[in-house]
Amino acid sequence: MPGLTIGDTVPNLELDSTHGKIRIHDFVGDTYVILFSHPGDFTPVCTTELAAMAGYAKEFDKRGVKLLGISCDDVQSHKDWIKDIEAYKPGNRVTYPIMADPSREAIKQLNMVDPDEKDSNGGHLPSRALHIVGPDKKVKLSFLYPACVGRNMDEVVRAVDALQTAAKHAVATPVNWKPGERVVIPPGVSDDEAKEKFPQGFDTADLPSGKGYLRFTKVG
Repeated sequence: MPGLTIGDTVPNLELDSTHGKIRIHDFVGDTYVILFSHPGDFTPVCTTELAAMAGYAKEFDKRGVKLLGISCDDVQSHKDWIKDIEAYKPGNRVTYPIMADPSREAIKQLNMVDPDEKDSNGGHLPSRALHIVGPDKKVKLSFLYPACVGRNMDEVVRAVDALQTAAKHAVATPVNWKPGERVVIPPGVSDDEAKEKFPQGFDTADLPSGKGYLRFTKVG
């Protein structure tokens, strides 16, 4: 579906939320934000997801990342539903705001509409979309799941770690990368530049092509 994607500036929408009025750019400020939608309040998969988000909130906070939810239900519905979420996982307090979008205009602008899932009136519902937004207010990474598949929070944490490591050290992260593992030096960096930039050294994979493009190094 066309719409907001990686590299785009997230719309500076102002919406009601469980924490009062929120203007998205002000909420982002100079931090990273995980902006995520859910198809509906009082639904099973969403309840497990938002409880998990609450449980992972401290991990995201350690990384300087804020959480911001949105769905097409109203604020009072969100507040009532939070009681169920917290009862489902006792100890997982929902401290992040959930925005309301009863007109369903915001989810369109945020590219969070599920083309298949509809309510009893035939209106489109939000997908399980998740945008990681950077301090520059641009989308850095997106996940898009159908309503029938719950998200993997460990992968969201890993993706945040990868994005922040790549941004801090101007590197890339290889498949299945986790913090502490080797990173990849981008092809645009020459060997001479790499020696200067990465005094700790780097290893070049010995490949049949003889091309030295796969270079690994460690960063702090």
